[in-house]
This record gives sequence, structure tokens and C-alpha cells, in this order.
Amino acid sequence: MDLKDKLVSSFMAFENNVDVEHPVHDIRTEAIKNFEEKGFPSKKQEAWKYTSLKGLQKVDFSIFPKQVNTLELKEVKKYFLHEVDTYKIVFIDGNYSPFLSETTHDGVDICLMSAALTKPMYKQVIDVYFNKIASKDESLTTLNTAFSREGAFIYIPKNKMPKKPIEILHFSTGNEASLMLQPRNLIVAEENAELQVIERHQSLTSNEVLTNAVTEIFAAENAIVDFYKVQNDAKTASLIDNTYINQKDKSVVKVHTFSFGGKLTRNNLNFYQNGEHIDSTMKGVTILGDKQHVDHHTLVHHIEPNCESHQDYKGIYGENSTGVFNGKIIVDKIAQKTNAFQQNNNILISDKASINTKPQLEIFADDVKCSHGCTIGQLDEDALFYLQSRGIPNKEARALLMYAFANNVLESVRIPELKSRINKIIAEKLGVRLGFDL
Repeated sequence: MDLKDKLVSSFMAFENNVDVEHPVHDIRTEAIKNFEEKGFPSKKQEAWKYTSLKGLQKVDFSIFPKQVNTLELKEVKKYFLHEVDTYKIVFIDGNYSPFLSETTHDGVDICLMSAALTKPMYKQVIDVYFNKIASKDESLTTLNTAFSREGAFIYIPKNKMPKKPIEILHFSTGNEASLMLQPRNLIVAEENAELQVIERHQSLTSNEVLTNAVTEIFAAENAIVDFYKVQNDAKTASLIDNTYINQKDKSVVKVHTFSFGGKLTRNNLNFYQNGEHIDSTMKGVTILGDKQHVDHHTLVHHIEPNCESHQDYKGIYGENSTGVFNGKIIVDKIAQKTNAFQQNNNILISDKASINTKPQLEIFADDVKCSHGCTIGQLDEDALFYLQSRGIPNKEARALLMYAFANNVLESVRIPELKSRINKIIAEKLGVRLGFDL
């Protein structure tokens, strides 16, 4: 039995386990039918031309963990942003860990998706927001919808702001020979609300792990959302991350994606601007080696006039690694006065590394300011020579140039402790100790 058939046949057992009278039963049933019809995406599809999932489909993944594991804080503390106090929603092999978590209902709701889906007090929010912007056509998103049960539920009411940042952490322990996880997050920031979220998927084992995640983010008028994805997983872990963002008037949403680890990572990031004077920002740093593969697939849909979007992705590729960037900006006919910027810059530090990049603009309005571009090159030999002539060894000089190349993406990180942590990861990936404060 291949993975698709296994997932389809497992759906009935899943639904029986969570109760067929569940409020989202019909949504799940329709979603599994969609996945059964479409199956896993293949390289025959333009959007997946450079990323193959064939190898993953041959793995006999466990769909449901056979037992619930526990972890001590000392085992995983280094993966937390422990330099600053945060709310924490922690999952171990897909199961919630109350011991490692810190949730709250003090003016805001930072808790579990399973609670939100089943408790009457959250029904109105679920009815309005759940599965409203997640794609009904993208097969892996519908697969996640079919098995949606657990993940983070974050609801920030009007004029509210959590007292501290929020961390969403998923750990896999290796209890299963191979495990598939499908977390589902819903984040709602009502009018004038503000929040900061950090998400991380971390395997603690050499066993194979496949995570198919979906996050829906809603930013109402004047809301501000900062979302940070830290992807520095083990070389046996694969991640397919689908994020859908709906923005209303004058809202500001920024998503930073830091891709350093994992075997295969696919980031599908989709912004929908349903209002005026909206600001959308997507920034990313990718540093790969070995045979790692990262695919960034972005979409910004400018639907109303007087809005801005800014994309800036930097990639550094070594050894036999592969990078993909496919960014699309759509400007509707009525979306006049749009200001859209997209840039993808890459450095290949190995003859065997490769990058496939395709920035795209689809503009149907005539009074806009839109630009896109991409570069693929190597380190500046003149700059390298200059640094070496000032007594900086070759290895450190190369690392300094690569750090400078990626640094402008870090400038917009608004959590100092996270910025420091990312700096340290970059230095570690470059294999040097840089001579300035990290």
C-alpha cells in the first residue's frame, strides 16, 4: 500500500476517533475526497517542477503514534527561545505536552486547536475563520484539513496584545520508525490587535519524519502580526509548510523564514490583501549544504488599491544542495497605486549546488509600481581579496561576506533575542566564529 492509499484508508479510523458528529466533520470529509482525487503533487505540475515527493511516498510512515512520549525540559530547552519569557504551545509526536507548555486565557486565547474545535465557547470563531482561506484545491492542504485536529489556536481580541511572544514547537522523538505529522494552526488578530509568533519543528531522532503543516492567519483592520519560522531540523526530517494569510485595511503582517536544516523543505506562503493601505512583508534566509533541498513558493494577491508588499529572499548553497524560489505577485485591475517589490539573491559556494528561481508578475492595473529580480552568483573576489589584505583569513573573510549578504533580512526581526539566536545559527552554519557580538 502506497502512502496515498494508506492515508485515505486511515481517514475513517481518524474520524471515528474524533467523533463523526464533530462540527467540522463535513469539512474533513470533503477534504479527503479532494486529496483522494488529486493525490500527491508531482513534477508534472508547474508549481512542483523542481521538487519531487516520490521518495517520501515510498516511506511507510506511521499516521498515528502508537504511544505518547514525554520529554524533560532539559532535553529540549536549547530549542526554546529561553533568553526571553514566552507563551509556549508544545507538541510531542503530535500530542500536546502540558508540562512543557504555557498557555493563557487572560484577555487572549493561546491554547489548543483541539479545544477550539470542540468547545462551544469557540464555535463562533471557528465558524468564521476555520478553513476559510486554506486552499480547497491544493492537495496537501486538503490532506491536512482532512486530518485536522491538533495544533495552535491563537485568538487576540480587539485592541489586545499578549504580554509576551508566543512559541509553537513540534518535537518528534523517534518512537516510530517513521512518522507523519499534520499540525493545524489558526491565528486570528482582531482590529488593532498585535502579536508575535515563533514556530519551530524539531526532530530529536535520526528516524524519518514528514510534517505537513497548515497555518491560517487573519489580520483585521490595523492589526499587526509578526510570524517567524525557524527551520533548522535534522537531515532526516522533511517539512511541507502551507501558510495562508488574509489581511484587512491598514494591517501589517511580516513573515520571516529561516531555512537551515532538514532534508526537504517546501514553504508555500500565500498573502491575500482584502483591503486598502495594507503592508505585507516576506523575508527569508536559506543556508544549505549536503544534499538538502528547500523550495520557497510565494504568492501575494493585491486585490484592493493603495497597498504594499515586500519580498526579499537570500540563499547560500553549498555542496550538493538545491534551492528553489518561485514568487508570484498578482495585481488586480482595481488595485491601483500598488507598490510591490520582489527580490531573490543567491550565492553558490559549490560547483555542485544549484538554484532554480522564477520571479513572476501578473499586473492588470496601470497605475502601479512593481519590480522583481533575481541574481545567482559567487562571492565577490575583489571584496574577498580586500578583506584578506587586511589580515582576515580566507575562511573568516568568506563567512563575513556571506553574513553581510544575508544580514539585511535580519534587520527587520523585532525580537532581539530571536535575532541573536538566528545570528548564532548562521555563524554555526558558516562554520566560523565571527568577530563581533552575536
